[in-house]
Amino acid sequence: MKILTRIPRRLLPWLLGGALALVAVSFAPALLSHETVVQIRVANSGTPLPDGFYLYQQLSAQGVRIKSITPSGDALVIHFENEEQSLAAQKVLRRLLPQGFVVAAGHQASQQNQDANRSIYS
Repeated sequence: MKILTRIPRRLLPWLLGGALALVAVSFAPALLSHETVVQIRVANSGTPLPDGFYLYQQLSAQGVRIKSITPSGDALVIHFENEEQSLAAQKVLRRLLPQGFVVAAGHQASQQNQDANRSIYS
């Protein structure tokens, strides 16, 4: 309490503004993230999902950089840092996967329950 009484009142708004600026700067990268995802689902029930590590190896061999592969219920969600990597991965996956798999694109914000899922590869 003694410290607060020692601070001149004219500096208090500047200190509060500085503290708010630090908080804003620390949260800005998370808010400005434009991470994209590709979701792989099975079209027919009973068909198992492809192995995440196999997909990682195949995409890496084609020069596609992956952030992570995450299971999400009956789908695999592959995270990419930018849209170019996502588009390249979609082309490779459509060639690589046999009929019966659906490859869909979307932004991370549109995906549900991502925090509850664990990563297969990061």
